[in-house]
Amino acid sequence: MNDRHGHPYGLHRVLEPGGVLPQPAWRLDASPEIYDNELGIDVIRLNIDSASFAQLKKEANGDADAIGRRILQIVRERGKMHNPVTGSGGMLIGRVAEVGPRFPGKLKPGDKVATLVSLTLTPLVLEEVKRVHLDTGQVDVKGHAVLFETGPYALLPDDLPETVALAALDVCGAPAQTARLVKDGDRVVILGAGGKSGLLSLYYAWKQAGTRGQVIALEAGERACEDIRRLGWAHEVICIDATDPVAVYESVSRVTGGRMADLTINCVNVPETEFSAILATRDGGTVCFFSMAVRFTTAALGAEGLGKDVNMLIGNGFVPGHADLTLQALRESRPLRELFESRYA
Repeated sequence: MNDRHGHPYGLHRVLEPGGVLPQPAWRLDASPEIYDNELGIDVIRLNIDSASFAQLKKEANGDADAIGRRILQIVRERGKMHNPVTGSGGMLIGRVAEVGPRFPGKLKPGDKVATLVSLTLTPLVLEEVKRVHLDTGQVDVKGHAVLFETGPYALLPDDLPETVALAALDVCGAPAQTARLVKDGDRVVILGAGGKSGLLSLYYAWKQAGTRGQVIALEAGERACEDIRRLGWAHEVICIDATDPVAVYESVSRVTGGRMADLTINCVNVPETEFSAILATRDGGTVCFFSMAVRFTTAALGAEGLGKDVNMLIGNGFVPGHADLTLQALRESRPLRELFESRYA
């Protein structure tokens, strides 16, 4: 272990360009020798974020081996898994290999953890991509990663399958922010309600909006729409393409009597949904963008061009207690847990 003390935000790992934080940096030093305030992790699995995996899958024409080669190439070039097209990453799970003496907490070698920070700022070396799971966006790997002292993490629970916990923890900011934002009596629209972030957000929207509220789930996939109906957490389930803003506007207007949403949560993993989220929301309402495919310049200029007075929030992936809150949803709801297990276990 290096006896030097690293910068708490990882500036000492930035190689190119100098003077920036690890997330916007082009290339990081991912050497496995840790500083005294870092955590060394033997990586078992990556969870590539939904927008990034969709782009990689399209680029590779659905070829799992080609996706694996592209992931290896990106990590070799950048010292992190930072998709240069989408600008997004994901997160990982692994076993603690080494704990710096000044790293906070009580971790010990052998503990299995999930990092709760983006792969776009996590120093990473991959020796091998063992398997790419096309249906989940998870990738079995052999490698090594470094977590800075400011990076949140979660011990993997014993009562949930590892792949299920990884899928849920990857998006744990979304349900936590939803629980924070939704108020009793709110009309809530969730775009992309059938994905993992959408389902977890839907659970807390239904709980928080109460009997006076209205929860509206928008989802493109017919099978996912059926899953949402079976869960019973939406007053309206609308199967619709979220990239069609006029159709979204007309549908939400119809089911809300023209009042539109107090809060719209965008969890869609493809581009060109900014206008749909804005048009679904009433003047004075709030749009929270959790999708990494959102172009925030488009959203800002689009709201201006539409003459819409809406508050727009970037969905912060970190909320204190977000990991526990997310895993608690899977523990509280057997149908939700069974659905996640059917998809990710």
